Amino acid sequence: MVKRTDKRPARPATVHFVGAGPGDPELLTIKGVKLLKKAAVVVYAGSLVSKELLRYCSKKAALYDSASMHLKELTDIMIDAANSGKTVVRLHTGDTSLYSAFGEQAEILERNGVPYDITPGVSSAFAAAASLRKEFTAPEVTQTVIFTRLAGRTPVPAEEDLEALASHRATICVFLSARAIEEVVRLLIKGGYPPSTPAAVVYKASWEDEISITGALNDIARKAKEAGIKRHALIFAGRALGGKETRAASKLYDKEFSHGYRAKK
Repeated sequence: MVKRTDKRPARPATVHFVGAGPGDPELLTIKGVKLLKKAAVVVYAGSLVSKELLRYCSKKAALYDSASMHLKELTDIMIDAANSGKTVVRLHTGDTSLYSAFGEQAEILERNGVPYDITPGVSSAFAAAASLRKEFTAPEVTQTVIFTRLAGRTPVPAEEDLEALASHRATICVFLSARAIEEVVRLLIKGGYPPSTPAAVVYKASWEDEISITGALNDIARKAKEAGIKRHALIFAGRALGGKETRAASKLYDKEFSHGYRAKK
């Protein structure tokens, strides 16, 4: 039996990827708060994560802003801390499943034998829907939601071109594209959405300086520009965003509709 000569733990501590939510510190999950409170090391996306969330951290925790770091720098911090037995939280904006670059970080942890888990967060898309007081799906109107982005420095696969996606005429949520909203609108209309399709732009959903703008595809770009919105905003379009005249009543609570929990009356 080999006797250990250092004080490192037998196996690394777990790195906890935590979705920080859209911005409002009260929209961080209870589990996320608990993890931040016990973390010895927190690596957070400072360019997007509200600093208010750091109030949940222990005063003894080491805090690292990853905004100016490259991939190796931030993963080295997590790996070194985990190998020293320290609880690590990697705090991502929104939810790790959307535009978070979580996967490449996880792969490096796996290669280095560092375990990790994920605590989901509230996406800015859902915070925006709450601000707009809208459902993304509506009976007999659309049952599909598309999350996408306009190609930029990060390319988009050809088959996911915005014009091609527009042919479905589902509710569409366009991330990371407010800088080019005129192009977004042009491609959506060219692809099949009528110019009168209900549309919205939400800047910094759930933050104190949130701005919500509604209209139609034929005027939403102008309204967003007039409001000075150039970044940190989501663009929405789809018939489900319209008024009550655009949707049928749900069968879920229809007294004439029976299901496993309610007999027809």
